[in-house]
This record gives sequence, C-alpha cells and structure tokens, in this order.
Amino acid sequence: MRFLLRRSALLLAALFGMSVLIFIALRVLPGDVASVMAGLNATPARVAALRQELGLNRSYLQQYVDWSGNVIHGNLGVSVLTGRDVGAQILSRVQITFPLILLGLFLACLFGIPLGCASILAPHAGVRQGLHMLALVGGALPALWGAMLFIMLFAKGSGLIKIFPSQGFPDEGWKQPVSACASLVLPALTVGIIVGASIMRYTRSALQEMLASEFVDMGMACGMTRVQAVLRIGLRIVSPQLVSVIGMTFAEMITGVMVIENLFALPGIGSMLVTDVGNRDLLTVQSELFVLAAFFLCIGFAVDVVHRILDPRLKGAALLASAEGMQ
Repeated sequence: MRFLLRRSALLLAALFGMSVLIFIALRVLPGDVASVMAGLNATPARVAALRQELGLNRSYLQQYVDWSGNVIHGNLGVSVLTGRDVGAQILSRVQITFPLILLGLFLACLFGIPLGCASILAPHAGVRQGLHMLALVGGALPALWGAMLFIMLFAKGSGLIKIFPSQGFPDEGWKQPVSACASLVLPALTVGIIVGASIMRYTRSALQEMLASEFVDMGMACGMTRVQAVLRIGLRIVSPQLVSVIGMTFAEMITGVMVIENLFALPGIGSMLVTDVGNRDLLTVQSELFVLAAFFLCIGFAVDVVHRILDPRLKGAALLASAEGMQ
C-alpha cells in the first residue's frame, strides 16, 4: 500500500510538471493563434480582438490555471480553427491508433521473444549468428524502408501478393471490422518488425546472462536439459525485466506510430497531432500533448506495479530497508 501511495504521488507530481512544461514550451514557440485565425490580410485591431476573445491577452498564470482546471474536469477545449471538441477528436482518433499499437506490440512479442530464445538456444552456431544479425538489421531498419518493403510485397494493386490495402482506413470505421483490421495489418507489421527486433535483442541478452547462472546449473542438476533449464527457470527469472521493457516500448510506440500513420494515411492521433502542429493550432496541440504525456506516465506507473508484483525481491528489499530505518 505504501508503495502504491508513493508511486501515485510521484505520478501526480510528474503530471503537474509535464503540464507546466508543455504549457511553457508552446508559449515560447514562435507563432500566434490569433494571427493564424485572422488571416494574412487581418488588421492589428482584428488580431487584438481575437486575442481577447481567445483569452490570449491574459497572464500566462491565469491561462494555465484555466486550462489545467478544464483538463481536470475532462474538458480539453475546442479547436479555435475547426470549432470541434478536442476531446471528441482525440477519442475518435484513438480508436485507430491504439488497435494499431496493440497489434504491432502483439506481433513484436510474437516474433521477438521466441526468436530471442532461439538465438541463444539453437543447436547450430550458424542459426544463432543468423538470428543475431536479423535482430541487428531489424532494429536498424528505418520505418520508411520497412513500410515500403511490406507495400511492395503485400499491398493491393502494387504488391507481389495483393492482399492488404496500403492506404487509408474505412470511412465507416469499425462498423466494417474486416476492412478495418485489414487496413491495420501492413502498418502493424512495420511496427512489429522494428519493435520486435529490440525485444529480440533484449531477450537474447538477458538469457545469455542466465546461461552462466547458478539457477540454470541447479535446474540441470535436477535432471533438466540445458534448453529446459533456460526456458523454465531463466526465462521466468528475467520475465519482470522483460515486462518492463515491453511496457515502456508500448508507451514509446505512442509517439513512434506518428510516422507509420502518415506513411499509410491512417487518420490516427499521430496524424492529427502533425496536422494541428502544421496549422499552428497550438491550443489544441497543448491538450493533445498532455493526453499523450499522461498516457506515457500512466503506462510507466502500471509497469512499476506489475514489476513489483512479479519480482518478490523488490518487496523483500523494501521491507529490509524499512526495518533498518526503524532501528
């Protein structure tokens, strides 16, 4: 309970600090929302009137208090350029971005963990070296090249095997589940290969340390083969660290999919953020960045809790430190 309270307090402090940082950063950037809305031929009086209407002539402290208060009550504001509710826009875009991330992460784990184990335990040295090189090449592969490769192989119209669409998302969204899932396959494969290479390298590195550990020797002494000892004991020991890596990878993919969404013309939250930055709709960008940062921090919080549950050594260390403090 003390651990959860301490982590919750840190999460709230991080959210506050992140909101201040985002607010200040967007105020420092050049550009004026009122000037953008008024147009190139607007008079100074028109720009001044818009600034007053939008509340931009108030002090930065008052603007921050009003904005943060609205965010706490679930009001992310209205786009000054389109007049649309920012929260509703984010919610509609998230329905594309999150399934893409989840599918990409699933493919990354599906490829990364088994191949990482095989790169250590394969009986032939050539296979192990080949898998190691595959992880290095996959991690260094730019997202653009990976996307082009899958489009040339599997895209309808231009690919060798014409299976999946390479651009866009159905206008009806998830009301057409088959078409919606099909439009996410190639972007998810691109994300999965790149992220899966990182998971594969980490799995390989973690299990390599386990090979020389006493835990594997103990398992072999109990009758297990070397492969069984590494998979049953070694993989279980490194699973908390592996969960942490996958969790933080999941959070990093929130920003990583921006490039993928633009490559495949998916109307997700990444493309929404890029469009709003290009339109200088800074008040909308402010709320979008805060939502993304809040999600990133919440994932880190969840990873800490899961890591604590899976690794009892952390609980033991905390109890020991508490006992020493009482002495």
